[in-house]
Amino acid sequence: MYAGKLVFAQVMEHLPLHTFRRIVTRYAGERKVKSFSCLDQFLCMAFAQLTFRESLRDIEACLRAQQSKLYHLGIRSTVARNTLANANAVRDWRIYADFAQSLIGIARSLYVDEPFGVDLQDTVYALDTTTIDLCLSVFPWAPFQQSKAAVRLHTLLDLRGNIPTFIHISGGKLHEVNILDQLVPEPGAFYVMDRGFFDYARLYRFEQASSFFVIRAKTRMQAQRRYSHRVDRTTGLLCDQTICLTGNYAPRRYPDPLRRIRFKDPATTKTLIFLTNNFTLPARTITELYRCRWQVELFFKWIKQHLRIKAFFGTSENAVKCQIWIAVSTYVLVAIVKKRLQLSASLYQILQILSLTMFERTPLHQLLTQTATDENNTVLDKQLILFE
Repeated sequence: MYAGKLVFAQVMEHLPLHTFRRIVTRYAGERKVKSFSCLDQFLCMAFAQLTFRESLRDIEACLRAQQSKLYHLGIRSTVARNTLANANAVRDWRIYADFAQSLIGIARSLYVDEPFGVDLQDTVYALDTTTIDLCLSVFPWAPFQQSKAAVRLHTLLDLRGNIPTFIHISGGKLHEVNILDQLVPEPGAFYVMDRGFFDYARLYRFEQASSFFVIRAKTRMQAQRRYSHRVDRTTGLLCDQTICLTGNYAPRRYPDPLRRIRFKDPATTKTLIFLTNNFTLPARTITELYRCRWQVELFFKWIKQHLRIKAFFGTSENAVKCQIWIAVSTYVLVAIVKKRLQLSASLYQILQILSLTMFERTPLHQLLTQTATDENNTVLDKQLILFE
């Protein structure tokens, strides 16, 4: 008697498997592979992300305990620790990077109308970098400091839905400002960045591409005020100026005027100076855009706490990148499921529920839908009432 699909299989139904197979063919991912396919590898690693497994031994033990259900999970091969470790070390990580990008495209189309805190119709991105510390003796290919290793996760986050649209994984020594060379600015979009990305020549690329940026100014920036605009000081704004850069090198690297906004945060009483090449938005909106940049910090905190990207299942560069990209795919997949099923639960709540119900057959929408319970109706009709 058919009892329905397993919860894990219902989640994986939202994957574009035809795209996955096309990507595997592009990189010859299954060349000389007899049984353990790239899809089996992806499903095992996604299972580890959704159920918070800590090691390859954990994955093997859990899946072998449910050997009779592996076929219904979509896994067509026997799961062995050595086989999975070899697949992570050998299979091209670009397979999972490209597949993550295809999932990101699906998610962005679903969240295109999602509000993010500022009344603005344009696309807004937040760019930032986080560092994942590693052991130098175990990961010698990623030197960071004299006695430490690290990988850096450079992320461009679409603030509508908090979907990462660009991710670059590098060694710890690559400075974050170099990531601007790999970005292709989108005309009309806003890029919100911290001072670590401050570089006049690289910022001028956004101006030439008709894109806008909002960035913290450096304290030693040399500039001459050309015009001052009126501001409402009760909102925390101190000045709104049109400036031209001065000095020996800055005017040649960024020859056009810039807009400088000085703002005093009422909560922290800290004075912040912003630079932007947008002269049409109100100054207060510019400060709100920079405040929304904090969402990328929350994204980094979230994935480090709820996904397995701090403890790795392999030590090679390929294994680390495979695990990170599959973790990103899992995050985006859960976001897609949340939007398609129109769930009110947060991503954290969905992950917690899924982690305990992978082998159940409850319909996914029924499992993840929050039902309102009335605490006043918990008393049974036939319960003895001792006091009137």
